[in-house]
Amino acid sequence: MAGGVVVCDVSDAMLAIGRDRALDQGILSGIEWVCADAESLPIADRSMDLYTIGFGLRNVTRIDVALAEARRVLRPGGRFLCLEFTPEITPLLQPLYDLYSFQLVPLLGQIVTGDRDAYTYLVESIRRFPRQGELSEMIGGAGFDQVKYRNLTGGVAALHSAWRL
Repeated sequence: MAGGVVVCDVSDAMLAIGRDRALDQGILSGIEWVCADAESLPIADRSMDLYTIGFGLRNVTRIDVALAEARRVLRPGGRFLCLEFTPEITPLLQPLYDLYSFQLVPLLGQIVTGDRDAYTYLVESIRRFPRQGELSEMIGGAGFDQVKYRNLTGGVAALHSAWRL
């Protein structure tokens, strides 16, 4: 797909929301919508210039397999970017962040969606996710080069970047 974008999600419902938002903004072409698992992408080897994943790597079963798939689909010179919540934040923010995460987030989830458990899972999945340095090592272990990360909002989230050289 020359010059186009492939949007991939394991959930048909999430893809439908994305398609609806694109249509609402007048985006009618240039996007291919693919329902697939990040651990087994129906995308040709070395066919993509950029691979991004936002707040999704934490939800795959085998992070190492998803990272290998990301590298597989990238062309040499392709860029990998991963935005994800992180378990390691600035120590001064930790007590406030814990209160927010374990008390306020599930309560808001209950009030807004009626599903406290989904928001409890969100907080727990963040705490189980590899720390920034460990994730960087995993990205490098998948064969990426020039792996770096930048903490955002005191480490609440981090942007990892790498290249397939």
